[in-house]
Amino acid sequence: MKFREFSHKVYPGLQFQKQSRKNTFIHDTFLRTFPLQKNKHMLIDTHTHLFLKEFDEDRDEMMKRTLENGVKKVYLPNIDSSTTSQMLQMEEDYDWAKPMIGLHPCSVENNVQKELAHIEAYLKKHKFAAIGEIGLDFYWDTTYKEQQIEVFKKEIDLALAYDLPIVIHARNSLDECIEIVQAKQNGHLKGIFHCFSGTLEQANKIIDLDFLMGIGGIVTFKNANLPKIIKDINIKYLVLETDSPYLAPTPHRGKRNESSYIPLIAEKIAEVQGISMGEVAAVTSENAQQLYKL
Repeated sequence: MKFREFSHKVYPGLQFQKQSRKNTFIHDTFLRTFPLQKNKHMLIDTHTHLFLKEFDEDRDEMMKRTLENGVKKVYLPNIDSSTTSQMLQMEEDYDWAKPMIGLHPCSVENNVQKELAHIEAYLKKHKFAAIGEIGLDFYWDTTYKEQQIEVFKKEIDLALAYDLPIVIHARNSLDECIEIVQAKQNGHLKGIFHCFSGTLEQANKIIDLDFLMGIGGIVTFKNANLPKIIKDINIKYLVLETDSPYLAPTPHRGKRNESSYIPLIAEKIAEVQGISMGEVAAVTSENAQQLYKL
């Protein structure tokens, strides 16, 4: 599946505003005046698709901004076999960008065996931080629902076989994903429920599974319910993510997301939980480093 086709399948109607020189100037001015600039806290973006073509024109500049904002490590969830080479090239170009391998549920069609073979082949010859991005997506199309479930279970088995965590996409399918993980949990399965936006009850089920929840730009959105939920969740169960180029936090909502915006998410979590930015950075980074082997 081509990158743009993937973007519109996951987020229908999505359009990014092009990063003009004027927008770049505004962005740089914002960073110079806003308190999070030159962030002294070490932060980690646990979920970002920086290898996609949305970054081809300014990837080096974007990565520089990311480092300047205190984000010292980024984790790259794969989409499918068509994106593996671009993702691994990013790892080669930036040694602080760490790859995962997996099949995104929106890429599941009548290609299951070929894609699983691709994943297994790479697991035998390359080191990855996790099996991801995997899971279920019942929001846009359920044509391949059974295939999604089949692939998700097999990828969990691969994660257990290779002693790797999993990173779960659970759009309109959080309960189903939780049930599958519950059935597979043998005391060794670990991972992240990426882009968590569920209920407190669902959060507690995830905690009982010894999994983490990835919190991204949605927590900054006006009228979002997520702040009310995470207020009652211990920070030791959370990690930071952007899901770039999607779901940019306020004040960049609707534009291309990037990993340099992680401090905006961390600051919102600090505000909601009544703790310091330093504590959010320290605990979420430790959570990520304990989980990932790379």
